[in-house]
Amino acid sequence: MGKKRIVKKGGEADKAAGQGSARAPRRKLEKGMVYVEATYNNTKMGLADEGGNIIVWSSAGSLGFSGAKKGTPFAAAKVGELLGEKASQMGMKEVAVTVSGVGAGRESSIRAFSTKGIHISSIKDTTPVPHNGPRPPKPRRV
Repeated sequence: MGKKRIVKKGGEADKAAGQGSARAPRRKLEKGMVYVEATYNNTKMGLADEGGNIIVWSSAGSLGFSGAKKGTPFAAAKVGELLGEKASQMGMKEVAVTVSGVGAGRESSIRAFSTKGIHISSIKDTTPVPHNGPRPPKPRRV
């Protein structure tokens, strides 16, 4: 038969008591950093304090996008909006953005983040670029 499950009817009192999935971040920050990792398959964003410690993060996969839809600019914009909303709840005024990767969500995630009224002081690209590429294949022996 298994264990009995007790189902609570979620009301306004539960949300006010802090028992909900959408809880507000406790820390109050004025300045911070945003890290964007845009790959071909996904877009991940992290909000950090000035020391580089990640406080809040999100990705296209965690928002429910799956498969090829995770790498789209639309999914990246949704990630940027969510992170911007959380940053504005924390009282953040200014951020420096660090972008890594060559995916489709590079620009759209930053644009969506800035729509929440947070000033972007700088955008830095840290995508790794090879200087001479991989080792060439050995000559073919016939």
